[in-house]
Amino acid sequence: MRFDLAPIRMGRILGLLLASLSVVVGLAACGTTNNYPPAPRAAETVGHRYKIGPLDTLNIVVWRNPELSANVTVRPDGRISTPLVDDVLAAGKNPADLAREIEQLLARVIRDPVVTVVVSTFQGAFGEQIRIVGEATRPQSVPFRQNMTILDVMIQAGGLTDFADGNGAVLVRGAEGGKQYSVRLKDLLKRGDISANVDVRPGDIVIVPQSWF
Repeated sequence: MRFDLAPIRMGRILGLLLASLSVVVGLAACGTTNNYPPAPRAAETVGHRYKIGPLDTLNIVVWRNPELSANVTVRPDGRISTPLVDDVLAAGKNPADLAREIEQLLARVIRDPVVTVVVSTFQGAFGEQIRIVGEATRPQSVPFRQNMTILDVMIQAGGLTDFADGNGAVLVRGAEGGKQYSVRLKDLLKRGDISANVDVRPGDIVIVPQSWF
């Protein structure tokens, strides 16, 4: 018997988001102080393989068969269609595994197909995204990329608002069961203190509280 684990994963992520909102409220009430340990400078992401998500754009190349190659956008249901290959589930797979699956399907109609899949526009599966909430200029979700840092994330979020308590920010690490770390975003973004830059991991949530001073 096979169980669909997607609802379970989604429930865990939504639970982290709800917990994060309560952290925002708590930090706002407490001002600039939090008692969380500092986030580690390096985050272990060795071996991480990007998982395709809905709305990603894929460049699919079939060697020596340009008429079968295509640029496709993953539909909201996670599936794609390409010439001679109809309705394949792409979401949740890494590009190499999807390429092998397309090769197997094409092998029914052409000899020895060789397929490459490259993600040209990233959106990312839900669990691959980094979320920025609170007093960022543009709170949003951004797709994780290898060697991504919190500086990269905050640049995409447009930095801090004038009301942000940047040094009171918290990083919630989903990969560690929601463990919370302090991050010094004001020092990093306003003062150029590169020692405050830290790596991020898929599923991280960055919470920027409001300053009361």
